[in-house]
Amino acid sequence: MELCRLFLLIFFSFFSATSSAPGRTPGRWKIVKESIGVSAMHMQLLHNDRVVIFDRTDFGYSNLSLPNGICRDDGTELTVKHDCTAHSVEYDVVSDEYRPLMVLTDTWCSSGSTIPNGQLIQTGGFSDGERAVRSFRPCSTCDWHEYPTALSVKRWYATNCLLPDGRQIIIGGRRQFNYEFFPRSESSNDHLFNLPFLRETKDKEENNLYPFVHLNVDGNLFIYSNNRAILFNYVENVVVKKFPAMPGGNPRNYPSSGSSVLLPLDPSGREAEVLVCGGAPKGSFLSARKNGNLKPALNTCGRISITDPNPEWRMEKMPMSRVMGDMILLPNGRQVLIVNGAGVGTAGWEYAEKPVLSPVIYQVHNTIGSRFEIQTATTIPRLYHSSAIPLRDGRVLVGGSNPHIGYDFYGKKYPTELSLEAFSPEYLSEENSEHRPIISDTGNTIKSLRYGQEFTVRFSFPTGKILRDISSIQVTMMRPPFTTHSYSMNQRVIILAVTMIGDVGRMYQVQVAGPMSAVIAPPGHYMLFVSNGDVPSEGIWVKIQ
Repeated sequence: MELCRLFLLIFFSFFSATSSAPGRTPGRWKIVKESIGVSAMHMQLLHNDRVVIFDRTDFGYSNLSLPNGICRDDGTELTVKHDCTAHSVEYDVVSDEYRPLMVLTDTWCSSGSTIPNGQLIQTGGFSDGERAVRSFRPCSTCDWHEYPTALSVKRWYATNCLLPDGRQIIIGGRRQFNYEFFPRSESSNDHLFNLPFLRETKDKEENNLYPFVHLNVDGNLFIYSNNRAILFNYVENVVVKKFPAMPGGNPRNYPSSGSSVLLPLDPSGREAEVLVCGGAPKGSFLSARKNGNLKPALNTCGRISITDPNPEWRMEKMPMSRVMGDMILLPNGRQVLIVNGAGVGTAGWEYAEKPVLSPVIYQVHNTIGSRFEIQTATTIPRLYHSSAIPLRDGRVLVGGSNPHIGYDFYGKKYPTELSLEAFSPEYLSEENSEHRPIISDTGNTIKSLRYGQEFTVRFSFPTGKILRDISSIQVTMMRPPFTTHSYSMNQRVIILAVTMIGDVGRMYQVQVAGPMSAVIAPPGHYMLFVSNGDVPSEGIWVKIQ
């Protein structure tokens, strides 16, 4: 076929999402591992397609032994002082194998992020882990390295956000109304900075824990705590803007445990929207703790343009109530998966009932009233201490659930869950296979990108399908998040500007402009996808710096 060059700029709002067949509930579930021996309280995908998974060291004995007779001895532990079982594993997505890892300090309710070189930097926790920094380097034999006193203060239920300069800002935590940076600046004696907003949003239930933090396209931080949000200049330590409180006055952060995402960013990099969904009504935690009364979860979402000069929350209703749900951006740049959680109760041990087994797809570009689509239900309840992350092949990996104070497998309505399962959205169905792009082997041509660089991506289709509508093609970059306690830190999808599409025979090539700055895409590893409408390719790893 004659080479054709069509110059166009593709915006993600051009084409509406495809709908499922009438009467059919889309998506499917598959058990990946019946047991990995450890409950997946925290998960992070690394750029070698391996997932680092861990829970906490004071759960008691896990179901996975450490190798070579290794044991962990800790006289400060209240549960088990001599423990020869693992509390962290590395799961290899490609080989479908896992191996135990040795974590020494307590990672309970901790936080983290990958950094530009691909390492996972993981911070805080409980007891001997409350000031710890841990690092994990992607390699086939690597294990945790730990620095028990690297943080300035105790960090338990804190949030980490990767900054444009490659540092992490670590915000809040239980009884911490401040933030710090890692690594610390060697040129300053100031290592700890007050953030009064966190004190202002603390209530009797401490619904200011795990604050939702998103790096805005102007370089400031959107910080949501309890039912309020600010735009924060961390360089000058000043509040740039106070957003209106979300209507209804209900808290959305831990332990009320809603979830939040920064919606996919368009090529202009000038606009940004935040979505906050679910949670528990005000008073739910105290009601559950004092008298066992479990309140129905919230069924509302709020969406706000954080770059609008006069922003307002736009409220909408989900098909069902959900607390402790996880929100995962999908690689096509058009959809958000809402998965896991309960219909009544709140975060905490034994404080939730009525597992919500059906995920929901949120269609970003549909109008209010037509954005939610119920998906096929799982058979496994995923309640407190469950998690979910996106994979490079387009699936979403789901694990965890332990609503008990320790590992508890017998005589419980919701026993400790050690399995991993994967949810495949409808775009991975057999019916969509012929429409799914395949990125060709690009060697090293786009494996390492510079800001503002134009590059070419080549792709084809499995059956040699001829692309009838080239305007349906979109290219996205996705940063894999660190997920725990219903919040995926540093989750980010960037829709890239397509400047040219050409075809040669049954092969197509797309000329793409990369992100313009580290404010749009903080440095590090991303998964790059080509999507044909709603149907994304398998991703390839790229690094931008």
